[in-house]
Amino acid sequence: MGVPKEPSKQTDSTPPTIGEIQATLGKRLDDVAKILAGALVAVAGIMTTLGLNSKFVFVALNNRSWPIYVASLCAIISIVCSITALLIRPTARGVLWETGVLVLGVIFYMASLSIAVVGAAQAAGGNGRPTITDVRLDGPRSNMRLRFGVHADGVQKWAHIEVSVTPLPSEKPGDLYWSVLRPDEQGEIAQQIDIPLSPPAGTSVISISALNPDTPGECLTKTQRGPACTELHIS
Repeated sequence: MGVPKEPSKQTDSTPPTIGEIQATLGKRLDDVAKILAGALVAVAGIMTTLGLNSKFVFVALNNRSWPIYVASLCAIISIVCSITALLIRPTARGVLWETGVLVLGVIFYMASLSIAVVGAAQAAGGNGRPTITDVRLDGPRSNMRLRFGVHADGVQKWAHIEVSVTPLPSEKPGDLYWSVLRPDEQGEIAQQIDIPLSPPAGTSVISISALNPDTPGECLTKTQRGPACTELHIS
């Protein structure tokens, strides 16, 4: 008697249908869309990692730092693209539309991250604007001392701040004090000035100014890095 033959096992799996392929591709695209939905969180994480806390965010917004606005706008567009992609039906034409929308979302997502790095660096580094603090004038007119501080953040390593003390009105042009301040390795200038003051006869005002020569202008000029000025009236 012959041994009965067992039915041969089918080794080839059934090829997926077009509908199954579309469903699988649509699911993967949906996963990408969900990742892009966290674009703002990712941008905020990048800025926080680079040291951009709430204090620097308000400083950047006050200075109208364009990278912060552009990065936020790109992140919002990326989120809109991701939500739009999630709402597209996974048909043959829908998968094409979903792919195109997600490609656009990825472009805006990467742009928002890149611009966020630039914005964080600008905001955290300061803008080089000088300020004059703790101004004091001590002693009688015959033996006065002038004390004040000069501070600036984000000064470029090749730049400097010029500080001058000028009597007003003055028949002879000239400064009672003039100095050039250079930044340290972190781009910061923090200098305390303490000088004897002997103003000429007829002087009623002592003018103190600190300016960045790269951005000259008057004291009331509306510029991001305009000079700092103050006046002391003496009797």
